[in-house]
Amino acid sequence: MKITFFKASTLIAAAFMLASCGNKKKKETTKTSDVAQVSSSLEIEKPQLTFGFIKLTDMAPLAIAKEKGFFEDEGLFVSVEAQSNWKNILDRVIDGQLDGSHMLAGQPIAAGAGFGRQAALVTPFSMDLNGNAITVSNKVWEGMEPHVKKDGNGKPIHPISADALKPVITQYKNEGKPFKMGMVFPVSTHNYEIRYWLAAAGINPGMYSADNIQGQIDAEVLLSVTPPPQMPATLEAGTIYGYCVGEPWNQQAVAKGIGVPVVTNYDIWKNNPEKVFVMTKKFVEENPNTAIAVTKALIRAGQWLDAPGNRAEAVKILSMPQYVGADEAVLANSMTGTFEFEKDDKRAMPDFNVFYRYNATYPFYSDAVWFLTQMRRWGQIPETKPAEWYAKKAKDIYRPDIWKKAADLLVAEGKIPASDIPETDGYKPATTDFIDGNKYDGKDPIGYINSFKIGNKD
Repeated sequence: MKITFFKASTLIAAAFMLASCGNKKKKETTKTSDVAQVSSSLEIEKPQLTFGFIKLTDMAPLAIAKEKGFFEDEGLFVSVEAQSNWKNILDRVIDGQLDGSHMLAGQPIAAGAGFGRQAALVTPFSMDLNGNAITVSNKVWEGMEPHVKKDGNGKPIHPISADALKPVITQYKNEGKPFKMGMVFPVSTHNYEIRYWLAAAGINPGMYSADNIQGQIDAEVLLSVTPPPQMPATLEAGTIYGYCVGEPWNQQAVAKGIGVPVVTNYDIWKNNPEKVFVMTKKFVEENPNTAIAVTKALIRAGQWLDAPGNRAEAVKILSMPQYVGADEAVLANSMTGTFEFEKDDKRAMPDFNVFYRYNATYPFYSDAVWFLTQMRRWGQIPETKPAEWYAKKAKDIYRPDIWKKAADLLVAEGKIPASDIPETDGYKPATTDFIDGNKYDGKDPIGYINSFKIGNKD
C-alpha cells in the first residue's frame, strides 16, 4: 500500500495562495516550487523500516536522523537496531530482515565483485570520512617509541610510520612468536588501511588467493578479524598486539590504559571514505521514493552533525545504550575535534570525524574504485580485470543518481544550499594525500595497482 504524506507547511502555503488569489489559476510556477510540491507528496512505498548498525561513532547519521525527527519529516517510521557483527549485518540486509544498514564501504562492493557472499547491493549515501585509527598494546608501544621522531617537547611527531614497528616485529620473529593484529572484517576499510600502513614501510601484511581466503600468505604480520566492540578486551588479553578500528574503541584503549593509538586513517589517506548506507538493489527498485526519502533524512543528519555547536549533543545521543553506549568522555575525545593518543597527549584534529563537509555524503565512483583496487592488490579479486570493469562495478553499486534526487529536493525545500551539490562526473580529482605520497586516480585503476611494491601487479 502506498501512503502519501503532506507536510503542514505545504498545506498552509496552499491555503494562503487560495486566500490571496481566489479562483484565479496561475500557470507560471518556478522549478523550485514544482520540486517542493513533489517532495512534500512523495508516495512512500514502505513507511515502516528497520535499519541496522554496529556500535561505532560513525553510525551517527542514523541516530541523528531518528532522534532529530528527520526520518519522520519524510513520512518514515524507522527502527534502528544494533547488530552483533559485520557478517550478520550483510546477511540480514541480503535476506531482507533489515531494509538497510550502516555498513563497511567494502561490503556492497565485495558482494558485487564476487568476494564472499554475492548479492546486488547499492549505496546512495556515504556516511562519513575518516574516523579510524591503529592502536598498539603498551608493550608494543614501548618497543616502537625509541624509533619514533619527537618534537621539542618530547612528544611523538605524527603521522608515525610503520617503520617504527619493524624492530618489534623482528623481535617477535626472533622469539618464535607470530606478530598478530586485528581488523574488523576482510573487506573493511580497516583491513585495507592497516595493510596500506604496513606495506608503505615495506612490511608484507599477507596475500589472499582463490584457495586461501585468510589473507596471510607470506605475511610478516598476521591479520585476523575481531568485532569492533571486542577490540580493547582482545588487546588486553594479549590475543592480538594491535588493531585498526573505528571510534570509540581506540579512545577506549587510552581510557583503560591498555594501548596507544599510533596513526589515524586521516593520516593514512586524508579524508578517506569510511562507512556507507546500504540497501539491496531489489529494495531500491521496488521502493524508489522510499530510497530517496531515506537519503534525504540522512543528508540532513550529516549536515546537522557538522553544523557548529552540535557535536556535544551528538555525543550525548550516541552515548545512549541503544546506540553506541560508550562513556560520553570517551566519545567526546574524537567527536568534538580532538583525538587523544595518550592520556597526556590530546591533540586538535577537527577533521577526524567528518559527516557532511567536503561532500562527505556523496557516493563517489572513485571511492568504490579504490576499494576494488585494494581487493585486487591483496588477491581478494584473484584475476586481472580491465579498467572498464572497475568503472562498471563502481556504477552498479554506488548510486549518486539517488543522492542527487534527494539533494535536489532538499535544495528546493530550503534545507541545504545548492552549493552543497558537487559538480562532478562521480570521480574525485587525482590525489597524493596518502601516508606514502602515492598518487591515486580513480580513472586509472591498473596504473594505481601497479604502482605498489607489495601486492599483485596487472
